[in-house]
Amino acid sequence: MLPTTKRLRPGPFRVGAAIYQVKAIVPGTAQRPTHPQRVHVVIERSDGSRILRVPAPRWLVSVAVALLGVVVATAAMLSADYVFLARHRHQFAALHEKVLTQQRLVATQTQIVDGFESRVAELRGEIETWRALRVKLWQPFGPDADPRGQERGMGGPASRLIERMPTGSVLDDLERMTTVVGEETESLRALERYVGLAAKMMTSLPFRWPVRGTVNSEFGRRASPWGMTGAEFHSGLDIGAKRGTTVRAPAPGTVVFAGSHAEYGTTLIIDHGGDLKTLYGHLSKIEVAADQRVERGQLVAHTGNTGRSSGPHLHYEIQVRGQPVNPRTYLWE
Repeated sequence: MLPTTKRLRPGPFRVGAAIYQVKAIVPGTAQRPTHPQRVHVVIERSDGSRILRVPAPRWLVSVAVALLGVVVATAAMLSADYVFLARHRHQFAALHEKVLTQQRLVATQTQIVDGFESRVAELRGEIETWRALRVKLWQPFGPDADPRGQERGMGGPASRLIERMPTGSVLDDLERMTTVVGEETESLRALERYVGLAAKMMTSLPFRWPVRGTVNSEFGRRASPWGMTGAEFHSGLDIGAKRGTTVRAPAPGTVVFAGSHAEYGTTLIIDHGGDLKTLYGHLSKIEVAADQRVERGQLVAHTGNTGRSSGPHLHYEIQVRGQPVNPRTYLWE
């Protein structure tokens, strides 16, 4: 009796112009073979002619089919993972770009904070210079004038003060600087009031030269210009100037004398207040009168060669409480 033919996964396939058919033949139960049951893999053309017949044990075919199933399942799983990653690839790219943006932002903020801390240190140094400047500005007014002078002491080495100062957070530094700035502001406002009062006194002082020229004779002891033996005391400055040169008031005041003097010839005296007066000698002409108020820079007279004089010049003298003092002590301009 012929064995029964069973087809496993039949199906034609084409190679070139020829069409082939694969069959798997398993022996039937009508005739029990003496050898273990085998499977025959047959390759046929579409017209039924056989090309190849390969006998194989059934277990080998089962293993091959199982392996094929594992491969197919694995490929299916990998394909599913690939599809998932492909679908979410743009999301991963967007997330990566967001992380990079955050990193750049953090780096920028770090630079800003570092620069801010550096600027805070510089401001701290500037505030320290304010304190030193405040002490110098208040010094002419005395130790009791500074509103902070009696409450706060200062000491310690001055070198590298800023580097050794205790530092905390930036906010702590700002809080300390705000406090110091407030204190210095209070001190500067008080100083402004004092300077306002002092300005009135300073403007009344004869800081300006009454006439420009070469100083022919300084204040103090000098050799006699008249050929007399020994030295004599000169109570002012002799400023060389051509006859008729304008003389201007070095500070505001009131004319207390305008007339002739035995030594100084045509003479002008201005009282600037505070027991301070200025004298102008050897004039050729006076432009103001007694008891007249004059302002700083106002034309008051013209130089000449009157009185005891060896040539055209201006004798300029400053008196404090009736005593002559060196005019250079006051002259700034």
